[in-house]
Amino acid sequence: MLEGQEGASYEDILRIARTSERLGFGAIFRSDHWLPIMGSRVLDATDAWATLAGLARETSTIRFGTLVSPMTFRHPSELAKQAATVDQMSGGRLEVGFGAGWYEAEHAAYGLPFPPLKERFDRLEESLKVCTALWSEGMSATVEGQYYCLENAPGKPKPAQRPLPVIVGGKGERRTPDLTVRFAQEYNTGGTPQVWAERRARVMAACERAGRDPSTLSYSWMTSTCVGATEADAWKSAERRFKHAQQTGDVKAWIAEQQTRGMLFGGAEQAANTLGKALAVGATRWYFQIVPDPDDAVLEVIASEIIPRIQS
Repeated sequence: MLEGQEGASYEDILRIARTSERLGFGAIFRSDHWLPIMGSRVLDATDAWATLAGLARETSTIRFGTLVSPMTFRHPSELAKQAATVDQMSGGRLEVGFGAGWYEAEHAAYGLPFPPLKERFDRLEESLKVCTALWSEGMSATVEGQYYCLENAPGKPKPAQRPLPVIVGGKGERRTPDLTVRFAQEYNTGGTPQVWAERRARVMAACERAGRDPSTLSYSWMTSTCVGATEADAWKSAERRFKHAQQTGDVKAWIAEQQTRGMLFGGAEQAANTLGKALAVGATRWYFQIVPDPDDAVLEVIASEIIPRIQS
């Protein structure tokens, strides 16, 4: 999971995608933000959907998508058409993450409305209705909503995949689980393994209330990642992340604080043990959240040093 707004050019993203494909990763996802979060505002913050269209044509087998696209940026009809087109361009390898939006600073910077939380969730719900209706098998879609109304919209082109995989991400205690159960094939969240398990339990409870089999959902874990073959290598990665985030003070204290939020940190053995705990509480997919580095050493370490330890 690449933080594409932190200075990554399209060539950086393509290089990481091709390296990930060569190493056997199942997918590459990227954030959908218009403003850097950790680094300086002078860094490039490339558009998520423009870069995904490029990856659709310049990769062959790896899956890809957004984690997640905030529904404050785009009209859902526009997103539905973009996603269906990109899915066709890739031969059916796209997955779409939906979120309510949270980063107020980027909305202020670019003149985008940032409504109160309840309205953002209302818009997210209607956006999920609109997109899934347009992607469905029907000849046309009609949606009557408070914010979005469609009248006999053809919904063309259709995505190559039926259904087009939908991911709902977040940590909300009520509406996030309910929307996941109604619309998604995957639920994604982060945190420590204990926190992650508590959030997963809320989604499973929502499945029970709605009469949906909880096993029909995938449950994924996203974690900020500073790893290396050895702990010393992990500290070098942490120092680069610390510098990029323009932090002041002690890098060790910063890492300790990040670990309370679920950061994956350490050498290969330590990282594999942490991932094993996530596996034990039900995670079936892991997203290694990285900030672009000058090289792709972290991908090599994950593929050759960490994953084999879990598999064994």
